[in-house]
Amino acid sequence: MHNGVSSFNEFIHELSVDSDTSSLEYSSGEDSDGPMPPSPSSQSSRLSWASTSASSENHWTEWITFILWLLIFPLRILLWIPQYIMSLFLKRSSRTPASPRRHQHSCRHRISKTNSSKDHDVPNRTTDRRRGVIEDLHLAIEIAIEAIFDFFHKATHLLLSPSEAFAILLSWFSSSSHSPKENHGDVTDDGTVQTATLGDTDPSPTERPIERPTRLYNSMNTDTRTCQDVITELGYPYEAIRVVTSDGYVLVLERIPRRDARKAVFLQHGVLDSSMGWVSNGVVGSPAFAAYDQGYDVFLGNFRGLVSRDHVNKNISSKEFWRYSINEHGTEDIPAMIEKIHEIKTTELKLYQPNIDDEESNQEEPYKLCAICHSLGGAAILMYVITRKIKEKPHRLSRLILLSPAGFHEDSNLGFTIVEYIFLFISPVLARIVPAFYIPTRFFRMLLNKLARDFHNYPALGGLVQTLMSYVVGGDSSNWVGVLGLPHYNMNDMPAVSFRVAQHLAQIKHSGKFRMYDYGSRSANMEVYGSPEPLDLGESYKFIDVPVDLVAGRNDKVIRSSMVKKHYNVMRDAEVDVSFNEFEYAHLDFTFSHREELLRYVMSRLLLVKQTPVQQRQTSQKGMKLKKKKKEVQ
Repeated sequence: MHNGVSSFNEFIHELSVDSDTSSLEYSSGEDSDGPMPPSPSSQSSRLSWASTSASSENHWTEWITFILWLLIFPLRILLWIPQYIMSLFLKRSSRTPASPRRHQHSCRHRISKTNSSKDHDVPNRTTDRRRGVIEDLHLAIEIAIEAIFDFFHKATHLLLSPSEAFAILLSWFSSSSHSPKENHGDVTDDGTVQTATLGDTDPSPTERPIERPTRLYNSMNTDTRTCQDVITELGYPYEAIRVVTSDGYVLVLERIPRRDARKAVFLQHGVLDSSMGWVSNGVVGSPAFAAYDQGYDVFLGNFRGLVSRDHVNKNISSKEFWRYSINEHGTEDIPAMIEKIHEIKTTELKLYQPNIDDEESNQEEPYKLCAICHSLGGAAILMYVITRKIKEKPHRLSRLILLSPAGFHEDSNLGFTIVEYIFLFISPVLARIVPAFYIPTRFFRMLLNKLARDFHNYPALGGLVQTLMSYVVGGDSSNWVGVLGLPHYNMNDMPAVSFRVAQHLAQIKHSGKFRMYDYGSRSANMEVYGSPEPLDLGESYKFIDVPVDLVAGRNDKVIRSSMVKKHYNVMRDAEVDVSFNEFEYAHLDFTFSHREELLRYVMSRLLLVKQTPVQQRQTSQKGMKLKKKKKEVQ
């Protein structure tokens, strides 16, 4: 990397593993245009729907729910037992104190590890030797056998040496009869000073020896790198921005900053994904790094319930937290993140370029913001643009690049059709039991992470799982096994999807229309939308006033190419400036595979965005300076 910016076609080698970077946190504020009017996904709308749906449910659903809970209760106990045993084992191992010599050695080891460098590849590192479940079983059996032999060896030794056994027993009794003496403010044997405790005469804090808490994922040998870790390991700058939506959800907007750049790009992931998908292929194969290398200020969006599962109401119940559909993604999450981007860019550009005030007086944005969205993110960004235009609010976007966008799903395989009818017919019962689809405990997330390592370490097993996964999703050839092994599918955090988001997708597939969430009754829809039916977004494509580039995959069996083509036909009929292109890709290939052809195409579409007036003046001034230099040389 030269001067902090790497070339688009250059691999980065020998990078630091534990680089420390500062993250900038921005406090959330109100939109620049004032408070937003009540939207279809406002808090009052959801509360009104909750009361409406509760009154309309029949008595038999409560009995079915009660019976299902009785059937599930023994299974929950069986699943809790191994988790409890594992927690006891980890607590016992964490109590073992480290000697000063060993502590100094570990500190030196960490420092040397920080200063050392090695080749880095995000999805599969050559030095990665994380163990899977099978290797853990082998190791556990070897440790158990060694412990048994060690026990019998020591027992035999004590039987043959009665004096030594008697001395050990005597030392046990003598140690238990003497209690440890208190020592406040004195120097201990290892030379460190005791810290003050609450209630001491001198409550001022004193120096404490450096202690690193026992990290569970280290002991369990799993990979828990975050998007920040991947970006900083590759030598790029990083910022984390806290965004609060109008309904109280706390989002994490991540950034690879170029503060003086007048062109920015917003990348939004799809379902069961996160910002990690845009950086998971390293420097050469990731859209986020490619855009940064081309001079863009890069923002990585995260939907609610994924990287951040936080809310301003700390006492919110799980059922209330997960009560959201795609409506909230498009009318709450994306507006909050884009308004935060607008606030940041205008503030920073005023510092770097004072003439920005002239552009604001001409009602022109001082920067150009494009959006690159995949799958569900594509559907949410379309909903955002349409609803903002209906409310006569600015959407601040200059171009949309949609990679296999969701929205139309009637052309799908048998598996998705079965799931569709399951959600439609038993959703009143399932919604009360399963508010969201995720793995709730660290133990089972760790188990899935280790199984993913087994799929990688044992190609025959991985190939079998890959084939089964492809059949389940109708023959899609995406690298499903490889995606499960990525760092954001780890024991500390794992992407989830709310029940209503899945139900919303089932409604869209069943109706054959790209429309907003159906609340189940004409009165509930009337209260939210002002009409007995949800807003049909496909019929509202006439509100889209920016160019749209649609990209489909011929091997994509999750969102088939014909469904992306339907977006194109409906937009063209609505006289939208739209283009369509196809590649030989499956659904996950757009984000989790190194596709240089796709990156070239996406970058070429970004370059079609017209420059701001100030950028045009700067370009012309540079041209005039070059001409003057040429004349002076002649």
